[in-house]
Amino acid sequence: MFFRYYLDMEVIHFAHCDDAPGDKTLRQKAGPVRDINDKIRETVTEMRRLMEKDKGVGLAAPQVGLLQRIFVTHAEGDQFRVFINPAIIWTSQEQAKYEEGCLSLPGLWAEVIRPQSIRIQAWNEKGRAFTLEVSGILARVIQHEYDHLEGVLFIDRVNEVKRNKLLAKLGQAAKKVNKTTARGA
Repeated sequence: MFFRYYLDMEVIHFAHCDDAPGDKTLRQKAGPVRDINDKIRETVTEMRRLMEKDKGVGLAAPQVGLLQRIFVTHAEGDQFRVFINPAIIWTSQEQAKYEEGCLSLPGLWAEVIRPQSIRIQAWNEKGRAFTLEVSGILARVIQHEYDHLEGVLFIDRVNEVKRNKLLAKLGQAAKKVNKTTARGA
């Protein structure tokens, strides 16, 4: 049963609808992983497959419907990384602006200001604790994925006017998908 579930794992797309189950999952805080075992390693493997299939640089467990504190990254110029029960323990005062997108918000992009550097503690898929201090794109990807564990989307980090424009664009895209689906049915 477990194996079958993970073969069906897909990235949840945020619909900005009160009754969309995926929206509720993406807005909840994820709980800690209690035991790093074979099921968690299978989850990580499937998350990596999905991230690479969708050409992403990061993916958090809530994005695939799992409220667990896990995310994976593979930023340009870096290795594939796994973060289980992460905690950002330091952020730099220096801020940087960079355009972000999200696999759960396809087609939406916005400039987001975040700390340039961070220090994070986590466990990997082998159950080994580590501390990592990074800056630049990897720091940004980690912060973006960490936000997912807190129920925060990148659109929450832009001003209200920009956020409303992005949500309107998201609503227009959903209407197009619904019309196409209705014609194809």
